[in-house]
Amino acid sequence: MTAHIVGWGHSPFGKQQLDLESLIVGVAREAIADAGVAAAEIDAIWLGNFNGGLVPDLFCSSLALQADDGLRWKPATRVENACASGAAAVYAAIDAIESKRVKLALVIGAEKMTGVAGAEVTRILAHASYVREEAARGLSFPAIFAQTAQAYFARYGDQGAALARIAAKNHANGVRNPFAQIRKDLGFEFCNTVSEKNPVIAAPLRMTDCSLVSDGAAALILADADTARAMRKAVRFRARAQVNDFLPISRRDMVAFEGPRRAWSQALAAAGCAVRDLSLAEVHDCFTMAELLTYEAMGLAAPGQGASVLDSGLVFADGALPVNPSGGLKAKGHPIGASGVSMHVLAAMQLCGMAGAMQVRAPQLAGVFNMGGAAVANYVSILERVK
Repeated sequence: MTAHIVGWGHSPFGKQQLDLESLIVGVAREAIADAGVAAAEIDAIWLGNFNGGLVPDLFCSSLALQADDGLRWKPATRVENACASGAAAVYAAIDAIESKRVKLALVIGAEKMTGVAGAEVTRILAHASYVREEAARGLSFPAIFAQTAQAYFARYGDQGAALARIAAKNHANGVRNPFAQIRKDLGFEFCNTVSEKNPVIAAPLRMTDCSLVSDGAAALILADADTARAMRKAVRFRARAQVNDFLPISRRDMVAFEGPRRAWSQALAAAGCAVRDLSLAEVHDCFTMAELLTYEAMGLAAPGQGASVLDSGLVFADGALPVNPSGGLKAKGHPIGASGVSMHVLAAMQLCGMAGAMQVRAPQLAGVFNMGGAAVANYVSILERVK
């Protein structure tokens, strides 16, 4: 018995005038309507939300009840696991479904990030690191991934152009995504050139190598197998895996990306498929360096050879395994709690042939990778359409 995605909702990502409550309520209503169920039929609610001081609403799980009076009295729980808060909420709901306690679940991921200044956003996010060794020393997440890039370059050679190709690929894909924060094809030359409009944020990472500060929300209706049979569409979780690693970077080799590697290996093995059996993947490109390392963690390329899948065209929109056909966090935006739910929504849309201009050719299986912190909390889902 496993869970199925039977409905979804997705807001535009970017700087929104809406507050956190409005974002949550909007996608909840959209997902309930899309699934064609009554709110009163939903057994429980999970909300993925990081916050950390981005908004004053620290106790926000029951905000979802504002979407419909039929949700009153339903259990509602906020789930936080850094940038993987969305996937953590999805997996908590699946656990409840697989335990047979729940037949229908509403899962929401939401974040309001633009209500505070950029420097404050950076400070808050830095506290998702190992504070005593990282944030307390002034290391932001751009700095952490810059150090990872420096170590990778030292080991395998300068890959600045590969990072620019990832950025350009994802921005080109984002043009076709109606939810994306930036719908502009920036091109390789712009992404590969340091300029006033593309400054170095933390060497060697340029602005185009870094994901966006965003507001946004996404929601899923999950159902058990029996309930899903009566729905007009259903996407099954064929397999899923969560792998957590040590929080201190000092205890890990970031270039090895061991946590993501183990999560991908476990999920693919449980699904009974190989990585190249996937039709597409939505992966956590908080920085272009993270996507490059994910190619290797997925098993698409050997360590140090991630750029080869760019050279072959494999991961481009018209390739055999498009990675981030939505534009990824790089173009779509990265509202922390919403990102993992959004990835699952977009993958389900692809499998159901409902992705519009983003649609890839005849997808059969989709991979989703949502990461919390610097490769600390790692979630991989393998999805397939059943109806």
